[in-house]
Amino acid sequence: MQTTFNPDKRRLLSCLSHGSIFFSTTLFSFGVPFAINLLSDDPVVKANAKESMNFHLNVWFWAIVIGTPIAFLSFITFGLGGLLFFPVIAFGFLLHWGLTIVALLHCIAKPDEAYRYPFIFRLL
Repeated sequence: MQTTFNPDKRRLLSCLSHGSIFFSTTLFSFGVPFAINLLSDDPVVKANAKESMNFHLNVWFWAIVIGTPIAFLSFITFGLGGLLFFPVIAFGFLLHWGLTIVALLHCIAKPDEAYRYPFIFRLL
């Protein structure tokens, strides 16, 4: 049996899943795609929600791996470490927000196709 899904609802839920990363300092950001994955029966929305959760986990992992030494160095050098590694921090934010914006644009333009982030580890 062929089931059709509402493309506007699909766009909205997919964009909510990917857009929640903008609140990545809160656990709320992970809860949005998690709840959407549990409540939705649309396979594309579920795939987008899982991809968004994987992206969240990757962002948090790399923030810890890269951010902890920089924070320690900044503490030891009274802020000089943060200034020295500013390009690394800026590149991380640019990548984090840039990939999210690309995912949102993909979900708006092609609602029938799940977006896959490049270069991430997929645990879910």
